[in-house]
Amino acid sequence: MSEIVFRRADGWMPKVVEADGALRLKVVGGADANHDPRVFTIPLEESHAAVIRDDLLRHLLLWGMLQPLCDAAGVRGPLDEDAAVALLDPILFGAPEELDARCRHQRSVESLLIAHGADIALLQRGEVVAASRTITEASDQQRVQEYDANRRRAERGVHLGPLDTALLKYTGQYLHGATIPRRLPDAVDPALLPEVMQVLAAAERAGSGMRIARDPRRGKRATDKDDWKRMEQAVGDAVRRAFPALVDDAVRTVAFLMCSEAAHRSRDAPEEAEDAEHDLRRPLVFTDDKDAELKWAPGGPRPAAAAFWEFVGDRSGSGNQVFTIEDEHAGEGIQLQFHADTAARITTATPAADGSDPVYRVEYGLIDGLRGYRDLVRAFVGGGCAALDRFGPWTTDVDEFERARRDRERA
Repeated sequence: MSEIVFRRADGWMPKVVEADGALRLKVVGGADANHDPRVFTIPLEESHAAVIRDDLLRHLLLWGMLQPLCDAAGVRGPLDEDAAVALLDPILFGAPEELDARCRHQRSVESLLIAHGADIALLQRGEVVAASRTITEASDQQRVQEYDANRRRAERGVHLGPLDTALLKYTGQYLHGATIPRRLPDAVDPALLPEVMQVLAAAERAGSGMRIARDPRRGKRATDKDDWKRMEQAVGDAVRRAFPALVDDAVRTVAFLMCSEAAHRSRDAPEEAEDAEHDLRRPLVFTDDKDAELKWAPGGPRPAAAAFWEFVGDRSGSGNQVFTIEDEHAGEGIQLQFHADTAARITTATPAADGSDPVYRVEYGLIDGLRGYRDLVRAFVGGGCAALDRFGPWTTDVDEFERARRDRERA
């Protein structure tokens, strides 16, 4: 058992404890295999404990310099106690210039000092002690996150202006570029909010009328990548023309916001109305590459095309990329080969007779992404294979078709 002798308000900072009549420094660093914090202790003299108690800067510096040793211990290894003890005198009793020399540009020290209010410009110049004149016992982790985000941008050669910063904060992507963008007007300096809204208005005009459809080939909630790219390009070009001083990060976050909102609207919008216009009154059969089957009949709750795409969304996957719609009564169908952006239309050349099997004519064609597939399905359910001529050229020559497919891939 140990008893706490000294601790600061920030409970994560190393604590001075007494165990079995001896002082030790209790340090939390890293995590174990169960992701629980690892705790290490090292022996202390009373003189060390006195400095830790009276000097916030040296307390922080010692913590920062101990963290790499904790990280090196990993999830279950021992702390290098000799190396940890060897830090005590230089950090707790060293002259200011010695502290600067030992601690400058140490990432673990830098992050701690920034969180506790150190002057960032002086830290970047390596003036650790001078930078720490403004430190406080309370920490602010968002200050570290902002510093790290700007450091990563600087490494890419990106330097934000006030409007760039405001746009990234408005979308919630100032700290983390992978965050799904949102509209956060309260995060923006009120003086800059009117300019932010002007940029968004330009983006909204550019994206007006554009939509990002769902892509059932990739699951029930996936979006059409081609639609996304088209809208992203249109919005980005318009914003760059209207506001040429914006950096790419700011333009991208605005385009990301517009595309995300358009995709969200499509996920919640039913497509049955458009599909219903193309239905003929005949039953159809949907199948996939795993022998699953769904029969659709006129008068059901959903139009044929919408029911088919729901079937695809429920069944598609990396090993299930071929889907078929059959009109058994007419003896025709279409096969959609999503992995290759191709399709086959199948018609009966010779009907079955006198116990013989029917002979089918199979023609192959190239399809232009999800939009092309949607148009193809609507045309088939509305008019059968006869309505698919405009999606050609169709060919029965497999070798010729493969050459055309490879030529498209190389283009």
